[in-house]
Amino acid sequence: QVQLAESGGGVVQPGGSLRLSCLVSGFTFSAAAMGWYRQGTGNKRELIAGITAAGSTHYAESVKGRFTISRDNANNALYLHMSSLNPEDTGVYYCNSVARAVRGNSWGQGTQVTVSS
Repeated sequence: QVQLAESGGGVVQPGGSLRLSCLVSGFTFSAAAMGWYRQGTGNKRELIAGITAAGSTHYAESVKGRFTISRDNANNALYLHMSSLNPEDTGVYYCNSVARAVRGNSWGQGTQVTVSS
């Protein structure tokens, strides 16, 4: 059974930073392209950062230069370091493999990030 456990969210002031973590089990993490997804209020869940099995990264324009995705294959962990946060970054953040997301497979509970003064 696949489990995706996101953590690290919270309330932060504009300009602040947060580091999100995701622990994965139930599939071969090291072989999977992974992504961080964000769902703001009233919005669709969108892919904002991805990392291939080989470690290549890509980012949505809205977060490029501010967010960094990384992975620890030894511990089946995915990370998202977020800096220069602004209120538009507010939302629930989820991790998943890109393939599972495309197929419409299950998601974890996500972690809430709120950027507010």
